[in-house]
Parts: sequence; C-alpha cells; structure tokens
Amino acid sequence: MYTATAYAVYILISVALTVFVSRTLSKNGEVYLIDGFDGNQALAKSVNHMLVVGFYLLNLGFVLLRMEAGRGIDQLDTLLLYLSSNVGIVMFILGIMHFLNMLVIHRFRAAQLNRNRADLESKVWLAKSNAEIGKL
Repeated sequence: MYTATAYAVYILISVALTVFVSRTLSKNGEVYLIDGFDGNQALAKSVNHMLVVGFYLLNLGFVLLRMEAGRGIDQLDTLLLYLSSNVGIVMFILGIMHFLNMLVIHRFRAAQLNRNRADLESKVWLAKSNAEIGKL
C-alpha cells in the first residue's frame, strides 16, 4: 500500500539532498580550486565540473542501489522506518564524500603551495647570489 510512496519520497529526498550538497560544494569549492591551480580559472572550473559529475554518478547510483526491490511497505511506521534509515545512510555517504573531496582538494592545494614556496625560495636565493657576485 505504501511501497510506491516510500520509494518516490526516498528518491525525491535523496536527489534533493545530493543536488543541494553538490551545488554547495561546487560553488564554495571553486574558489579553493582556483587558488590551488595558481589562478587558472578555466582549469579550476573544468576540474570542478568533473568533480560534480563524479559526485552525482556515485551518489545517485548509491541511492538507486539502496532501494529494496520486492519489499512491501504496508504500514505507516514501516514507511517512516524505511525512509529514515535509507535517507540517513544517504546523508552519511554524502558526508563521507564531502570529507573525501575536501581531503583531496586540500592535499592538492598544499602541494601547489609547497611548489610555489620552493619556486619563490629559489628566486630569492638566485637574487642573493647575483647580488653577491655583483659585489665582487
């Protein structure tokens, strides 16, 4: 009796959550990516878009796999239990995905900052060396 309703509500809530989280991560993470790519906006936007597509594929695929075929939901309490457990798992996975995305982006940005720091230190060393040679 409630099976189709449960599946429809589950899909709607899960898709809405996935879209909200994806848009939030994409919008707020783009600035971080631009900085990590040394101001290269085109590259940062491209990588950001690929991350969004991968995020959608992974999360929506998981949402669809979580649906239990052949399970009948005939009472309201069973409907609520089904929705809360499945939506809770989706939210948990979205949180893990967010954490993993942030970890990868943070590590990439840290590596970029280290490269920039090394380049700056070598330029400073070269300038000091040239200044000392000039004093001779």
